[in-house]
Amino acid sequence: MSDNKPHLAQGSLGALGSFVMAIGGTAPAFSIAVASAAIIAEAGVFSVASVLYCGLIMIGLVLAFANLSKSHPSAGASYSWVSAIFSPFLGFLAGWCLLLSSIIFMAAAAVPAATSTLMLVASEYVENTYIVSLISALWLSLITLVVIKGAKFAYLIQLSMLIVEIIIITSIIVGGFYLHLYQPAHLLDLNWILPLSISLKTFSTATTLALFLYWGWDVSMSLGEETKSGKSGIGAISSVISLILFFTVMMSVVLIVLTDEEIVKSSSNILFAVAEKIFPAPWSYIAILCTLLSTIGTIEAQIVQFSRCLFAMSRDRLLPVSLAKIHPKWQTPWIATLVIWCLGLLVIFATSFLPSVNEILKASISAIGLQICLYMSLTATASVWHYRKMIQQRFSLAVIYVLWPAFAALCMILVGVASLFTTDIYASLIGISAILMGIGGYFIKINLLNLE
Repeated sequence: MSDNKPHLAQGSLGALGSFVMAIGGTAPAFSIAVASAAIIAEAGVFSVASVLYCGLIMIGLVLAFANLSKSHPSAGASYSWVSAIFSPFLGFLAGWCLLLSSIIFMAAAAVPAATSTLMLVASEYVENTYIVSLISALWLSLITLVVIKGAKFAYLIQLSMLIVEIIIITSIIVGGFYLHLYQPAHLLDLNWILPLSISLKTFSTATTLALFLYWGWDVSMSLGEETKSGKSGIGAISSVISLILFFTVMMSVVLIVLTDEEIVKSSSNILFAVAEKIFPAPWSYIAILCTLLSTIGTIEAQIVQFSRCLFAMSRDRLLPVSLAKIHPKWQTPWIATLVIWCLGLLVIFATSFLPSVNEILKASISAIGLQICLYMSLTATASVWHYRKMIQQRFSLAVIYVLWPAFAALCMILVGVASLFTTDIYASLIGISAILMGIGGYFIKINLLNLE
């Protein structure tokens, strides 16, 4: 990055800040609440193994990202690295896929944040579309303001929420084992984590779903320019290891506490269903609070990631240069941040008043799997290629820099291809069309730059 280009606030975060932002981006409580039922439906008790071994794939990805961030920290992360190692076009493709997945997921998460808020303070309005939309917009606006004020301020807010989440989650885990271990809904068994106990087809499908439990930790990579040298990788790696432990234990607690019928019935918020069987009302509502804080955390992370990627692409003139403006006081890409705020409000408005658009949004959310797999596999492959000579070094370096990231990249490619066949055809077409729109815009922009 040359000196005449705009710089973000360097050194704002350390390893702890990177760790906290990565955990917040993944939204572990929110992910368990809304996704574990689908994983259990596919794999049953072997969903524990799916989550555990999926985490090993994620370690390969985080190693690839951390290796690149260590040598070239960048707000653009995937976009910048793939551009430098392969080509500007592939870099743009990686960045575009990240932008698409962030805006869709962020806008979609604002609605659960609103419904959780209403469940805590005014449950009679949970089904009121207009009030839910208003609360969603308010949360989105408040979180956007937090992000604009800087990475350090966003980290402090994230840390405060994470401390409360840890206390609540620990209470649920301890309560679940204490009350149900000896009379479990599903008998705890070592076979739950043995790979030979599950068929390849079931494991593949469940792991495809489990991969998206972990998605979001790479926000710490987008904060590379604002993190002290080498600390973003440490934070990301430690966060993924912590998440593997959390998801494995929490999936076990869900199976021990809830029967199959209860899991199906409470699929929209399993965490609350678990809490209801452990704590008497109204104490069970701590799970709703935990889910709310986790949802707010992931919205914040997606705004951070989107704005940094948009800033980096604009700084390189692939998008309007005005989007790369830095706030004079907070040193944040405030114009890029306001862009995602406006887009989020538009999506919330559209899904509230246009039922047909709401259906499109649901299909789009299903389609982001392809976009996530594409930008992550491109980044991991770029890392493998960049460090390919490490294969000739000692075995431990070859594993960390080449073999494990290569394995993870291959897995993401296979998952991406599988998602095209397992996702609704309508959703797949939307996902592919959105990617093609970005590619078309890229070539138009390149031609315009050549004419200047």
